[in-house]
Amino acid sequence: MDERKLLAEAMARAVLNGGLSRRGGRDRCAILFGQRWAWVVPLAKRIVLRFGAGTRPRTFRVAEFILGDRGFLRAWQRHGAEIVVVGRFEPRMCPASGPPEQWGPPPILTAGELAGRLNLTAGELAWFADGRMLERGLPPGPLRNYLYRWRKKADGSARLIESPKQRLKAIQRNILAGILSVIPSHDAAHGFRTGRSIKSFTAPHIGREIVLKLDLKDFFPGVSKARVAAVFRTAGYPESVADLLAGLCVNSTPALVLADRPSSPGERSGPAVCALYRRPHLPQGAPTSPALGNLAAYRLDCRLTGLAKAAGAQYTRYADDMAFSGGSDFARGIKRFRAEVCEIALEEGFLVHPGKTRVMRKSIRQQAAGVVLNRRPNVARPLFDRLKAILHNCVIHGPAGQNRDKIPDFAAHLAGRIAHVGMLNPARGEKLRREFERICW
Repeated sequence: MDERKLLAEAMARAVLNGGLSRRGGRDRCAILFGQRWAWVVPLAKRIVLRFGAGTRPRTFRVAEFILGDRGFLRAWQRHGAEIVVVGRFEPRMCPASGPPEQWGPPPILTAGELAGRLNLTAGELAWFADGRMLERGLPPGPLRNYLYRWRKKADGSARLIESPKQRLKAIQRNILAGILSVIPSHDAAHGFRTGRSIKSFTAPHIGREIVLKLDLKDFFPGVSKARVAAVFRTAGYPESVADLLAGLCVNSTPALVLADRPSSPGERSGPAVCALYRRPHLPQGAPTSPALGNLAAYRLDCRLTGLAKAAGAQYTRYADDMAFSGGSDFARGIKRFRAEVCEIALEEGFLVHPGKTRVMRKSIRQQAAGVVLNRRPNVARPLFDRLKAILHNCVIHGPAGQNRDKIPDFAAHLAGRIAHVGMLNPARGEKLRREFERICW
């Protein structure tokens, strides 16, 4: 690497650490270069103008900008080797302008500080962050940081549950409580948030002329490590710390696990799905994944909220389920609107599942996330009748014969299903609850 590139990288680090982007820039230039070069402060202002409004960029992006700057090239041609970096700036928190400046996440400036906060040694931090993607090549056993199991979905395809082991799960819970909890998701996001639920997700769509439901395909594995690291850089963390935090929250699935993936007849997306799992991605089963999934979809939510508002519609999202609803004007342009939603999702790095798109007018049963929307939030009649029959059979014949899936705590399972019904329809929930109380456990 030549001296010009080294100088550009040193300047990039100085700008990202806040050295040249604040008042007193000339004095900081004197610290960095040993003298006050007149061209440095205007260059720093151009860098801030280019990168200051969005996510904190990576160092090499700023260095590339500096190397292509005419003012820098003229200064290098004129002074050349006279420009020597003699000082340095310590890293500091530099959140993106706007709301991130008000988030107030705990300052963590170095890898050592991060290890101390998580009660880890430097070696343990490097192991759990897995920057070299060692997990991907490990055989089953104690060296793996995750437990894996495939689960069949309703459409016949398979979903991989990646559950972190106890130590890594404790680390992720620490990150969730200490950092991610202070970073707000978009108001349109209703999944995995305190005070939000399926009921709040569906409430804006009750009794509407038309409901459009779409599903984001492979939502969690579709979120890459680069996107997760960008969330932490936006919050203000230095690049090295953001990369380590992202590494603690993502996973690269072992090849042996992917080889055991159940196949379904006629499925063509198997290789593409396995490619998503092989790269570092959000694991479905980690405590941090739901919050990071919402934050990674922030721009998507912003754009879809604006699109829906322009069309006179409402928009909400619950994890990978997206719902839009509106009146007759919205209904007339529904085909074009659906195409625009798919285009925006693709531009933001997500893919809409074509087989799960539903356009539901009020003349048929409108449903989203298992909730019927036509007049009031309710569970579908077949689901209610099935649960009612299970409870009745438990009363008559005993619960053992009804637990066909061998659920460990069948009583808690039924109680949870009853609570879900009661949240949407209290009268139905009370009927089921009275039947549940008659069961002899």
